[in-house]
Amino acid sequence: MMKKNYMNGSAFILVLLMFFSIKGIAQLNLPRGSQKAKVTQQIGITEITIAYSRPTVKDRTVWGELVPYGMNNLGFGTAKESPWRAGANENTVIKFTDDVLIEGKPLSAGKYGLHMIVYEDNKATVIFSKNYEAWGSYFYEPSEDALRIDVITKEIPYTEELTYLFTKVEPNSVMASLNWEKKQIPFKIEVDVTEIVLSDIRHKLQNSPGFNRQTWEQAANFSLNNDGDLNEALGWINAAIEGQFFSEKNFNNLSTKSKILASQGKAAEADLIMDEALKFATVFEVHGYGRQLIAQGKKEKALEVFKMNAKNNKGQWPVDYGLARGYSAMGDYKRALKHLKIAAQRAPDQQNKDVIATNIIKLENGEDIN
Repeated sequence: MMKKNYMNGSAFILVLLMFFSIKGIAQLNLPRGSQKAKVTQQIGITEITIAYSRPTVKDRTVWGELVPYGMNNLGFGTAKESPWRAGANENTVIKFTDDVLIEGKPLSAGKYGLHMIVYEDNKATVIFSKNYEAWGSYFYEPSEDALRIDVITKEIPYTEELTYLFTKVEPNSVMASLNWEKKQIPFKIEVDVTEIVLSDIRHKLQNSPGFNRQTWEQAANFSLNNDGDLNEALGWINAAIEGQFFSEKNFNNLSTKSKILASQGKAAEADLIMDEALKFATVFEVHGYGRQLIAQGKKEKALEVFKMNAKNNKGQWPVDYGLARGYSAMGDYKRALKHLKIAAQRAPDQQNKDVIATNIIKLENGEDIN
C-alpha cells in the first residue's frame, strides 16, 4: 500500500504565501542599493560599453574584506572558486562592437562578463568570460574564459562609488579602469581603426551607399590618409570619376587621384591629373592648393598656381593674397607687399584684415609670411 505524504493546512498556506510573496517581489521594479550605470567610449567607429552596478564604500573596508583577495568560495552557485564580479548585483558586462586588443592580447567582438581577482601585492587579474548572462560570479567557470590579463593596480584619490572610466583617449586606444575607494584597476584597449573602417567601407560600397559618388570619394580619401591599400584607393577614386551609375570629374576627386598617384611614386601622372583638376577648381580651391605647394617646399610651382588663379579670377578675393604668399615664398618681399596691400582692401571680414595687417608688418621687416 502506497504511503501518502500530506502537508498540513498551515504549512501549505505558508508555502503559498512565500511563493506569491517572492514572485511578487521579483516582478516589482524597485530602487536598488547599488545603482545601475553604463559608460561608453567610441574609438574610431568601434563602441566599447561597460554596464555595471555601483556599490558604495559606506565606511566599510573594501579591499581584503568586502572584496576578498584571491579566488573565493561564495557559498552559493556551482562555482567552487569565484573571482569578484567587478561591481555589484548581476554580471558586470563589457561589450565591443569590433575585435580589440586588451593589454596587447586579442579579444573578439562581443559581450563578456567582466570579473577580477584582486591580490594584496598591488596586482590584479582581469577576466573576460564568455558567460555574460549569469548572476554575478556564483556560476563562474574557468573554461568559459575568453581572456585573462594581469595588471598592476594604482592608488588613487578616494572614490566613494565604484566607477568605471575611460581615460587617455587616443585615435587607436583608450585606458579603461575600475576605480573604487583608493584603488584603480586599469587595462588598455587598442583598436585597429584603419582596418575596421576599411572593412566597413568595403561592406557599405556593396550596398546602397555604393550608389553615391561622394561615398567612393570619401572611401579613397580615408584610405589615402590612413595608410590603406593605395591600389584599392585608386580603384575607388576611379569609380567616383568614371562610375557606371555616375560619372563626374571635379576638383575633389581629381586632386585625390593625383595624391594617390604621387604616393605611388607616379609623379608625372600625378602632375597631369592635378593640372586637369585645376580646370574644375574654385578660386578658393586653387588658393588652397597653392598653399599646399608652399608647405611642400614647391615654391616655384606655387607661384605659377597663384598667377594662374589671378589671371582666371581677376579682381576676386583672395587672388592677391595668394600672389603675396607666392612672392614671399620666393623672397621677393617688395612684390609680395604690393599684392598684400591690394588684398587688404578686398578682405571680406575683419579677421582677414587683421591677419593681413600683421603680415604687412612682417614683410616690411623682411620676414616671410608663410
